Amino acid sequence: MNKFQLIINYLNYRFTAQTKYDVHSPFVFQLLTNVINDKTVLPAYKEIENLRSSLLKNKTEILIEDFGAGSLKGNTKTKTLAEIARNAAKPPKYAQLLYRLVKHFQPDSLLELGTSMGISTAYMAKASPATKITTIEGSEAIAKLATENFSLLNLSNIKVITGNFDVQLPLLLENRHEFDFVFFDGNHRKIPTLSYFESCLKHKHNDSVFVFDDIHWSAEMEEAWEIIKQSPEVTVSIDLFFIGLVFFRKASTKENFIIRF
Repeated sequence: MNKFQLIINYLNYRFTAQTKYDVHSPFVFQLLTNVINDKTVLPAYKEIENLRSSLLKNKTEILIEDFGAGSLKGNTKTKTLAEIARNAAKPPKYAQLLYRLVKHFQPDSLLELGTSMGISTAYMAKASPATKITTIEGSEAIAKLATENFSLLNLSNIKVITGNFDVQLPLLLENRHEFDFVFFDGNHRKIPTLSYFESCLKHKHNDSVFVFDDIHWSAEMEEAWEIIKQSPEVTVSIDLFFIGLVFFRKASTKENFIIRF
């Protein structure tokens, strides 16, 4: 999807999306009021944003292998740390939403597909130090840098696994019964996204939360999002345009929300 079409789609979203006052689901209304729309600035935000600012100024070049969208065979390329931080890390608005979601749901176990420099991971780890976070990163060089960033932030509840998701995810899931929270933030293509969703679906429970990044990033990601919403296992979905939330609560009526954020 080109940038012009993305802008058109976003403007359409802004004009048509609901607010919390249009929502009749008590669960979604409370989530919007207490978590999604919470504008409180917390000390943890500043600490992580200081690290982001440092990375955005860092012109050090590293050789990385990318297994994501546009790199079907794992292309090797050179990028600066500033480029990676600028293009791969979630913007503060969405990284801080992840913080609030984890703070609210307090998951015991959390899986992230796509560590990058570890900015989003750090937000989630800071939100709940008791949560055991497992994050998978395709590039060994980036995984090493993320691990260094976690040390700088004194985070000890994160385990980093390096390698192709298609190899590492099945190995990880073999030894896991359930995940309380999963953040899908890597390989933004339809077939891999649906494959990871189906794999993790076998390890969810009634109160699990799945978060999908860049659901409108391309036409095929939009197709993947539509299929995910229609899954019989999904009862509630919330489309925030750049991020999609999925819930499996049996007590909830099946509804798909598009919410202005």
